[in-house]
Amino acid sequence: MTKLRFAPSPTGYLHLGNVRTALINWLYARSTRGTFILRLDDTDFERSEERFAKQIQADLAWLGLTYDELIKQSDRLSIYSNTAEFLKAKGRLYPCYETPEELDLQRKLQLSSGKAPLYNRAALTLSPSQIADYESQGRKPHWRFKVEGGDIRWKDMIRGEVVFRGELLNDPVLIRENGSPVYTLATSADDLEMGITHILRGEDHVTNTALQIQIMEALSEKPNGISFGHLPLISGRKGEALSKREGSQSVFDFHKEGLEPMAIVSLLAKLGTSDPITPHIALEGVIEEFDIKKFGRATPKLNPEDLWQMNVKILQMLSFDQALQRIESMGLKGTTPEFWALIQKNIIKFQEVKEWWTICYGHKTFTEENKALLETAEHFLPPEPWDETTFKAWMDQVKEETGVKGKDLFMPIRRALTGQEHGPELKELILLMGRPKTLHQLQTARA
Repeated sequence: MTKLRFAPSPTGYLHLGNVRTALINWLYARSTRGTFILRLDDTDFERSEERFAKQIQADLAWLGLTYDELIKQSDRLSIYSNTAEFLKAKGRLYPCYETPEELDLQRKLQLSSGKAPLYNRAALTLSPSQIADYESQGRKPHWRFKVEGGDIRWKDMIRGEVVFRGELLNDPVLIRENGSPVYTLATSADDLEMGITHILRGEDHVTNTALQIQIMEALSEKPNGISFGHLPLISGRKGEALSKREGSQSVFDFHKEGLEPMAIVSLLAKLGTSDPITPHIALEGVIEEFDIKKFGRATPKLNPEDLWQMNVKILQMLSFDQALQRIESMGLKGTTPEFWALIQKNIIKFQEVKEWWTICYGHKTFTEENKALLETAEHFLPPEPWDETTFKAWMDQVKEETGVKGKDLFMPIRRALTGQEHGPELKELILLMGRPKTLHQLQTARA
């Protein structure tokens, strides 16, 4: 059985790049009848916050991305401590006492001499007296993983064959000076212990994967059995990176603004594939169309306006029955199928239903400068019953009487009835409003 995880750090709000990673992992798990885990990588105690952890869970729930298990790395510190001791005993984790300033100087000297800025493993040659001297100064060690030379290779689900040379990789720090585990150690231990079968994440983790494979092989003492896939990162419409730390709009922001969750899901599920991006109003259709083999290596670009265009399409797909419960939850009663059919082609956000309900059924009135035209329109307003020909016949009489036509005729009428210059066709709108309401709007608009 497949088992995948989404492992965000609760150090900020989710942005679209995070959600795409979560969605693709979720879709792979659900399409293979596997397990999907939410794992909060919260071992960075200085930056992790509970409010962000809760919002991550709320965002996934809003998107419909249910998870089978919730795990917090902060609850698993004893596992990471045992993992570190195991690696120490194998000689793969060693203590280092350099300060950040000393390491920075080392890197600068290496670069100035044309060498790769790799840690020089000076800590491996420290004598017991040197270590004692450092500790007497109050220095506490950070612990590095000793990377072995040779090929580190895997068949990436997106990139194909990937090979790293171990001797060209830096020995990563796995334990901080304060004793807390670094992401790479915790992730390696968790993915092994949880039986993760597939890891799909951004291509910025490719080097981390090479290191993780060596760490997991050192822990399990057998070849890596996890399948990895590294997706190209989403860029903005101008090629800029999307980042939760640089002010990009978060999923929480989109939710507050009224974006439909399926607009995000529909777009991100196909972004980076050769498939056309089509709207869906249910997750089942997205799962059915998902295929990881369709994702390519080209950098996908995302314009936030694309999300709102998708939003419009999804609203236009909703049936009256699907919309009715949401409309009534807004406190709007007496809504008819005719009302929904009329306005759903004229709204960008579902919240705009309330404005149109107030226009059609409520007591909201507007003003219009062309009062003479409204007076004539009021005079020629036909008696009921009305049908689809009523509006044209009415306007023909007003046009004949005033000589006004085109926009100069229709816009004052629209503004008087709705307060807007765009919206449903007036011939349909007046049928919904009825003669008493239409007359009232004309009278109050010129009052």
